[in-house]
Amino acid sequence: MALLEVKNLGIHFGGLRAVDGFNVNIEKGCLYGLIGPNGAGKTTVFNLLTGVYQPTEGSFTLDGENLTGHSTLEISHRGIARTFQNIRLFTKMTVLDNVKVGLNRHVKYSLASGILRLPSYFRDEQELNERAKELLEVFDLYGERDYLASNLPYGKQRKLEIARALATSPKLLLLDEPAAGMNPNETAELMETIRFVRDQFDMTILLIEHDMKLVSGICEELTVLNFGQMLAQGKPADVLNDPKVIVAYLGE
Repeated sequence: MALLEVKNLGIHFGGLRAVDGFNVNIEKGCLYGLIGPNGAGKTTVFNLLTGVYQPTEGSFTLDGENLTGHSTLEISHRGIARTFQNIRLFTKMTVLDNVKVGLNRHVKYSLASGILRLPSYFRDEQELNERAKELLEVFDLYGERDYLASNLPYGKQRKLEIARALATSPKLLLLDEPAAGMNPNETAELMETIRFVRDQFDMTILLIEHDMKLVSGICEELTVLNFGQMLAQGKPADVLNDPKVIVAYLGE
């Protein structure tokens, strides 16, 4: 059984079919790419998979559980986390506290314990701090743990966003154009980070990206969208050499 199974997923806004008949099976541990021109419906697919939009048709399951129609919070708790094309960190919070936000579902103490600062509050806060610090060490961000997130350079902000997503303990990680705005050196480092996340955390990753060097360098399977519909699907070498994909997306 695939970790993620999507069957005939679609959504329309009035007469506009933003996504129409989207199908994909992603095996556990796979690095999967979703590519296509701007406006093709890629981020809309992410919004459907995370409960931001409710599908007009179709369904999707994660690890055998049907999540169609569930809320964003429910889907997050079931194991899907995402990052965004435009980085969405809590810029006025510290690097450490950003990761602790992702750990929020693991909080055990009660509201009363937090207000009264009972021993259970301090014990659980210490545990959350340690877990957050461990994640920051993995991403080489421990030295900046007390910095405001807004003071990190762009590449490290991307890393922090991925670390915060991983703090939710997902089964599937969605990365929306993680290399957007990066220079070649940052992109190369990002590729290594994504591979590391997949291997170190036994993670399944679905990413949207326009950087074909990154896509061909790390993705094991690809789907191409165009005008909300699937144009091609398969191994990267086959997909990127498909004449339909070249004409519609890569240039003749």
